[in-house]
Amino acid sequence: MRFQFALTLQAIWTGMCHAAMQHYPAAWGHYDVCKSQVYSDEGLTWDYMACQPEAADMTQFLKVSLDPPNITCGDPPETYCALENPYMCNNECDANTEELAHPPQLMFDIEGRNPTTFWQSTTWKKYPKALLVNITLSWNKTIELTDDIVITFESGRPEQMVLEKSLDYGRTWQPYQFYATDCLDAFTMEPKTVQDLSQHTLLDIICTEDYSRGYVWKYDKTVRFEIKDRFALFAGPRLHNMASLYGQLDTTKNLRDFFTITDLRIRLLRPATGATVVDESSLSRYFYAISDIKVQGRCKCNLHANSCVFDKEKLSCECEHNTTGPDCGRCKRSYQGRAWSAGSYLPIPKGTANICVPNNIGPVKCNCNPSGSVSDHCNGTGYCTCKEGTTGPKCQECLPGYLWENGCKSRVCDNELLRCQNGGECVSNRCSCPASHTGLLCEKPRCESELGGCKGPESGQASLRPPSLCSVLTLLLAGVALWRETPRRAAAL
Repeated sequence: MRFQFALTLQAIWTGMCHAAMQHYPAAWGHYDVCKSQVYSDEGLTWDYMACQPEAADMTQFLKVSLDPPNITCGDPPETYCALENPYMCNNECDANTEELAHPPQLMFDIEGRNPTTFWQSTTWKKYPKALLVNITLSWNKTIELTDDIVITFESGRPEQMVLEKSLDYGRTWQPYQFYATDCLDAFTMEPKTVQDLSQHTLLDIICTEDYSRGYVWKYDKTVRFEIKDRFALFAGPRLHNMASLYGQLDTTKNLRDFFTITDLRIRLLRPATGATVVDESSLSRYFYAISDIKVQGRCKCNLHANSCVFDKEKLSCECEHNTTGPDCGRCKRSYQGRAWSAGSYLPIPKGTANICVPNNIGPVKCNCNPSGSVSDHCNGTGYCTCKEGTTGPKCQECLPGYLWENGCKSRVCDNELLRCQNGGECVSNRCSCPASHTGLLCEKPRCESELGGCKGPESGQASLRPPSLCSVLTLLLAGVALWRETPRRAAAL
């Protein structure tokens, strides 16, 4: 009975752990259709939408390079030992024997093989000189990251490491994240985790100690750069509020660039040692070995393509919306009727395509509202030309201060806005002014537009003459009398 109860508890616990691990949906945000045919008053027409390629495993399209180039083990052949047991030295690396070779390509082969395949560096035989390795992943194409970057080590996770990114094909580099067993000692940075970040500090570069433990934690093989946890700062803990994230990506270039790369670089600075002191009598225990690197993302096509092809060792977007270029970043030569613009994720779910329009587009009918626009045809830049007070893609909406009445009419005297002045009366949201005044709110004297202005005797305005001497003396005497009377009233109180 107790055994069955224990099994039941274990099953419940396993289910809870599995549910907790399913923290985020496997995919987010599709936008997989660039255009579709719809029926309108004119018949069958095209409806254009923002679109992007589906996320994929981007490691199948990269080129990998190592620095120094001769850092891979096996040339010449060498024996290496297990980190946790310096007396287990029956492992050999030989670049000329397929079964014993550990080339860089094994970081990206099919996982699940037995025995595990992995790339391996030379051992730390030149200690105390640092064992430094740069692993560069290049796509020759702009990539948008959609999931965590995960690196799996077979040699114990490094005690010091930096993940870097480039946005200009490796010409310049910026750090993504620092990793160390002691961030203060290694990089003079306070240790943090992604949970310490907020919407305002999401772009901060942090150092974490979560992924740098030694061989005691040998079953924790992975090092992560958390993409989805950063998405969750805007989209919520389960990425359910994608509209918020899309809105931020649309309007904040720095945020969009943060998740965009052309290259990644893994800088390995110190291997796992499993102790505070390096055992100089057994340096063949110390090396780097990586069995897998996961980079999930998509080609950046500026929301103008839903597919990306790999041809002649190069990725390129199959551009729609009359755009062209590696990232669909410009209009085709005959479609420059208005300035190129990236597509927009908003409004969800179809976004805004921002297509390129033909040069000198001419009188193309585009369903402009006949009451709100000058014409039901587009102008030379592909837009409807709206009448005064009217706005919207089809000139179907009113600006503030206007009311729709078969077009937008000035609305100046309802309960929400200003009242008519100088005796004017509000009639159908317009001010009906008396004979002496004019203007939208009856705020202008009519005489201002008449010959002679407002100084003539027929203007209806009082003439501007200086006050007489008698008037001035009368005012002075009234002031003196008031000044004398004030102390008496105060005393009486």
